[in-house]
Amino acid sequence: MVSHARPGQSRREKLPASGRTALQWRRQLHPSFCWTLHSQIKLGRIFGIDIGLHYSWFVIAFLIAFSLAAHFRQIRSDWSSPAVWSAAVITAILFFVALLLHELAHSLVAKSRGLNVRAITLFALGGVSQIESEPQDARSEFWIAIVGPLTSLIIGVICIWIARMSGGSLRTEAPTPVSAVLLWLGYINLGLAVFNMIPGYPLDGGRILRSILWWVSGNAQRATRWASRVGQVVGFLFILFGLYRFFAGGNFGGLWLAFIGWFLLDAARSSYLQTGLVADLRGHKVADLMQRDCPTVPGYLSLRDFVDEYLLHNAGGCFLVTQDSRVVGLVTPVQTRGVPREAWDQTSVQSIMRPLSKLVAVAPEMPADKAIELMSRENVNQLAVIADGKLQGIFSRSQLLRFIQLSAERQSQTHDRAA
Repeated sequence: MVSHARPGQSRREKLPASGRTALQWRRQLHPSFCWTLHSQIKLGRIFGIDIGLHYSWFVIAFLIAFSLAAHFRQIRSDWSSPAVWSAAVITAILFFVALLLHELAHSLVAKSRGLNVRAITLFALGGVSQIESEPQDARSEFWIAIVGPLTSLIIGVICIWIARMSGGSLRTEAPTPVSAVLLWLGYINLGLAVFNMIPGYPLDGGRILRSILWWVSGNAQRATRWASRVGQVVGFLFILFGLYRFFAGGNFGGLWLAFIGWFLLDAARSSYLQTGLVADLRGHKVADLMQRDCPTVPGYLSLRDFVDEYLLHNAGGCFLVTQDSRVVGLVTPVQTRGVPREAWDQTSVQSIMRPLSKLVAVAPEMPADKAIELMSRENVNQLAVIADGKLQGIFSRSQLLRFIQLSAERQSQTHDRAA
């Protein structure tokens, strides 16, 4: 399974604000910045794109290797254990190489269309390309989406062709480990190509559907809304079918389908919410949302005093650290949580702050949606807003949370009055 981390769309009127906690708002906001998985293990760079693994990759790689070993024992009981396990491990590795090529195809086409691609991460359900901005036209969206399934199709056809040339047959058992590996890779890549053409947003097929709806309607937001709804329906059907398979004796395979359905349902819903946030933010600048009067705290203060005297009595998400009446850095609750409580008395605020010189800076006139892309690209929670060499305020995710909540509450009140 593959996905692409790009802005999506939502309908705010479907999301009444009543009864929502700060935790729920934060959970909604997280995928809206970038529905993505960050890699914990870096493998290198290809064409300027970071390649990495998420920890969940090892789980699925382990399961695939064991499943393949059982499969190869079944089709060729005369193979030795070293041959079986060698074929299984090599096949599992080549399968993820094929997934990487699938994602590279997406990323390279995106780069050719002027989009910035930050990284590719392989995880339990396949791979995800972190494309940092939205295509500017339906044609770009179409080609970025369709090139992945085409790549898998080509890989599948080539593998099956080489297997047949080396003595394998589509109807009989593979005579050698090489032909067995190639046949399995061929079939699984053909299956991957077909699966990704299912119109379940944000699968490739869903994005192809979105590009067609975008071209027909001329409205990217409306197209995303329709594609997201179809994606949610597809995800729900996967869950139902997976549960049916499980209770009908499908065991792990049924649960796996249900899990994929849950993944699709959640990803489609996140994309649905995401586009609404981006649409709401269009027309707003950083200056409209930044926190201007940030609380200040002296750098010499201990963390114990900071928590007791400032943090517990202020709803702000960040504090400016001062030294000799000058702002020298920024401290947030996140940095505080990184220090053990028993060390709070011996730790000063200045020792854990982020120096002002190391904060990513933006101008007040920057569009808010561009600031979000920058925060996602730099993997930061705050931006320093600088004008004429002076700090004007802080643009943070907590400010965006408040903006979303207030926007939803206003729309809810408007609908209540209209009703």
